[in-house]
Amino acid sequence: MKKILASAAALLGTAGAALAGGMAEPVMEMAPVIVEEQAGSSSSAGLIIPLILIALIAAAMSSSTSEVNPD
Repeated sequence: MKKILASAAALLGTAGAALAGGMAEPVMEMAPVIVEEQAGSSSSAGLIIPLILIALIAAAMSSSTSEVNPD
Protein backbone atom coordinates (compact mmCIF):
# COMPACT_ATOMS: atom_id res chain seq x y z
CA MET A 1 0.00 0.00 0.00
CA LYS A 2 2.90 2.35 0.78
CA LYS A 3 4.38 1.69 -2.67
CA ILE A 4 1.13 2.74 -4.35
CA LEU A 5 0.93 5.94 -2.31
CA ALA A 6 4.58 6.71 -3.02
CA SER A 7 4.04 6.13 -6.74
CA ALA A 8 0.96 8.34 -6.75
CA ALA A 9 2.82 11.10 -4.92
CA ALA A 10 5.72 10.89 -7.38
CA LEU A 11 3.33 11.11 -10.34
CA LEU A 12 1.54 14.09 -8.84
CA GLY A 13 4.84 15.83 -8.24
CA THR A 14 6.02 15.37 -11.81
CA ALA A 15 2.64 16.35 -13.23
CA GLY A 16 2.69 19.60 -11.30
CA ALA A 17 6.19 20.38 -12.57
CA ALA A 18 5.16 19.59 -16.13
CA LEU A 19 2.28 22.04 -15.99
CA ALA A 20 4.28 24.79 -14.29
CA GLY A 21 5.41 27.55 -16.56
CA GLY A 22 5.05 31.14 -17.46
CA MET A 23 2.39 32.87 -19.44
CA ALA A 24 2.43 32.07 -23.16
CA GLU A 25 3.49 34.84 -25.49
CA PRO A 26 0.63 36.53 -27.31
CA VAL A 27 0.06 35.52 -30.92
CA MET A 28 0.41 38.43 -33.31
CA GLU A 29 -2.09 38.32 -36.16
CA MET A 30 -1.44 40.13 -39.41
CA ALA A 31 -3.95 42.58 -40.79
CA PRO A 32 -6.01 41.17 -43.67
CA VAL A 33 -4.74 42.04 -47.13
CA ILE A 34 -7.31 43.43 -49.55
CA VAL A 35 -6.84 42.20 -53.11
CA GLU A 36 -8.51 44.22 -55.83
CA GLU A 37 -9.33 42.86 -59.26
CA GLN A 38 -7.84 44.58 -62.26
CA ALA A 39 -10.32 46.68 -64.18
CA GLY A 40 -8.66 45.97 -67.53
CA SER A 41 -9.23 42.21 -67.51
CA SER A 42 -11.33 40.84 -70.34
CA SER A 43 -14.62 39.14 -69.57
CA SER A 44 -14.04 36.62 -72.38
CA ALA A 45 -10.86 35.25 -70.78
CA GLY A 46 -12.83 32.48 -69.12
CA LEU A 47 -14.48 31.42 -72.38
CA ILE A 48 -11.39 30.33 -74.30
CA ILE A 49 -11.06 26.83 -72.82
CA PRO A 50 -14.79 25.92 -73.12
CA LEU A 51 -14.79 27.12 -76.75
CA ILE A 52 -11.78 24.94 -77.53
CA LEU A 53 -13.49 21.94 -75.89
CA ILE A 54 -16.69 22.52 -77.89
CA ALA A 55 -14.66 22.75 -81.11
CA LEU A 56 -12.87 19.48 -80.32
CA ILE A 57 -16.15 17.70 -79.52
CA ALA A 58 -17.73 19.02 -82.73
CA ALA A 59 -14.72 17.87 -84.76
CA ALA A 60 -14.85 14.41 -83.19
CA MET A 61 -18.58 14.10 -83.87
CA SER A 62 -18.26 15.21 -87.49
CA SER A 63 -15.44 12.75 -88.17
CA SER A 64 -17.32 9.86 -86.55
CA THR A 65 -20.53 10.48 -88.55
CA SER A 66 -18.73 10.68 -91.91
CA GLU A 67 -17.39 7.11 -91.54
CA VAL A 68 -20.84 5.54 -91.08
CA ASN A 69 -22.19 3.68 -94.16
CA PRO A 70 -25.89 4.38 -94.83
CA ASP A 71 -26.71 0.79 -95.96
